[in-house]
Order: sequence, then structure tokens, then C-alpha cells
Amino acid sequence: MAVDTVDFESADDIALADKMKVGRQQIIEELGKRIIGQSEVIELVLLTLFVGGNSLIVGVPGLAKTLLVATLARVLDLKFTRIQFTPDLMPSDITGTDIIQEDTATGRRQMVFAPGPIFSNIVLADEINRTPPKTQSALLEAMQEHRVTIQGRTYDLAEPFYVFATQNPIELEGTYPLPEAQLDRFMFHIVIEHPPEDEEFEVVRSTTAIIDPHFNRPVNGDDLIAFQRLVRRVPVAEPVMRYALSLARTSRPKSKNAPDTVKKFVAFGASVRAAQYLVLGGKARALTSGRYHVSYDDIRSMAHPVLRHRVLTNFRAESEGITTDSIVDELLSTVAVPKSGM
Repeated sequence: MAVDTVDFESADDIALADKMKVGRQQIIEELGKRIIGQSEVIELVLLTLFVGGNSLIVGVPGLAKTLLVATLARVLDLKFTRIQFTPDLMPSDITGTDIIQEDTATGRRQMVFAPGPIFSNIVLADEINRTPPKTQSALLEAMQEHRVTIQGRTYDLAEPFYVFATQNPIELEGTYPLPEAQLDRFMFHIVIEHPPEDEEFEVVRSTTAIIDPHFNRPVNGDDLIAFQRLVRRVPVAEPVMRYALSLARTSRPKSKNAPDTVKKFVAFGASVRAAQYLVLGGKARALTSGRYHVSYDDIRSMAHPVLRHRVLTNFRAESEGITTDSIVDELLSTVAVPKSGM
């Protein structure tokens, strides 16, 4: 069966790829009206949009996680919903539920579906780990299938659809760890850190003055859907794809090629979704860099955000202070890049 790839001779494909590259830069400029610094975080958020995935943003309170996603929705002119996750939040508070409604004309009562906040384009699951796993799991079908099922009936969500979840470090009081199945639905685990002093000074200066920016909207929802389709059509050489797969497979402690660090400190390695997102992220990165093929560097640059929440460490790692990022570093140094190179 023929593979539908980008036709480099097609003026339409080239124009769309150029629009994606230029649109990325324009979105960054618009976000800069409210967000100071955090260029790596913004880059991963934009790759999430272009792939059509969902991402988890982790950091201590006060680092503009919520502001970033809300501003992004304004720049893109997409419907935005923020759900504040709390210990008493119920699944129906997210998906919606059937309610009894009386027909004023006939006086008859009937069950009517009242959509929940999940019916949006960009959903911010704020502090997702402050609610128990039962409620967290209400997002699973929406994130994977872009639909929800209530009382046996299925409702499609409008496209484009994204979930961005913010999470406080698990060490903070009143947090619940996300189930492995939930974590695996997130394309990236994005870590947001305190900015350098100069950037932090600019944050303080700008946020203590009057802020009322006007946003241009260089990219809309239809553009994002077109970008997602284009990304999936970018060709990937077989050695590059096998390299991505090797990174995922080598993270599993039962793999014959797993390094000693993985065998000692990893309880569960990455799923096949890791390899899929390494490739998809690499495709989007290549296009936004003005290239029409995926390189090994594209795959390697995706390794930490794709793998850090899929490589689950054991108690021994925790007791010895071994982090998932250090294990990903080991994978990158252990899994050889084919010498043919790209």
C-alpha cells in the first residue's frame, strides 16, 4: 500500500509547510506579549498543537503554567475552558451529565444532556493531581478518542481538541499520582523551571503594571488541523524510525539491550506510544525548522519530554536519588545512532 507523504513538487504542500513555519514564529511573538522567556516550554507546547496531542506541564505554583495555556487559546482564537481539579471534583463535572428538563409547551419531562467543560477546543486541567484517580480517568476517552460516552451515548468533541494539564510536584501536600494509563496519554511531560534572574525581573516589572495586550491571530483552528495532517505525511527514513523504537524498547528492564542502569532502577519502561510520539514530535520539529525529513537530532531532542513520564522508576531509584531524566540521558548515550546519519 502506498504511503501518503509530502509531495515536494506540490505548491500547496510547500505553501502549507511555509505557513506552519511562519505561523510558529508569529505565535511565539504574540505569546511574548504576556509570557516572558520559557522558550523551551513554549516550543514543546507548540509541537503539541502541530501534532494534535496533549501535554502535561509540571512545576511549582507561580510559574505561569495556567497563564501560558490561557494566552495560547486567546492567540489562536479557540474556545478555552479551565477546570480546577479539586479533591471533591466528580467525573460528571468534567464530561457533563443528563438532567431532567421540562418542555414548557407540553409539560412533559425528558432527559437532556448538559455538556461539561470538556466540550471545548483547549481544555486546561489545572492541578490535575489534586483530584483522585477516578476523576482523573474521566479525561482518558476524550484525550485518546476526542469523544466522551455518557449513559451509553457517545458525543464527539469539536476539532481541534487539546488537553493541557498542569501538575504540582508530587511531593507537595494534597496531591495524587496520576495512573500510568493517564500519563501515557500525554505526548509530552514538560518541566517548567524558575526563569533566570533577568527574566524573572522582567516578569515582576511587567506584571505589576497595567497589562492589556492586543493579540493578532496568525493561526486558527482550521490551520492547526491542516498542520496536523501535514505532519503525519512527512516521510521518515527507516533507520531513523528504528532508532526511535530502540530508545523506547531499551527503556524496558526486560529488554536484552537494556543498560544496567535501566535494569537496576526502572520498574516499567516506555510503551509503544513513546516511539510514536518520538516520531511525530520529530516530524513537527523538522517542519517548523524548514526541513522535509526527520533527522536523528529531531528524535533525540524529543527524548526527555516524551520518555520522562513513561519510564517509571522503582523504590531503589528513589532511595538513591536516580531521576528519570538521568535514565533518559543514559539511554541517549547507550542507544547507538546508525552511522549512516541524517
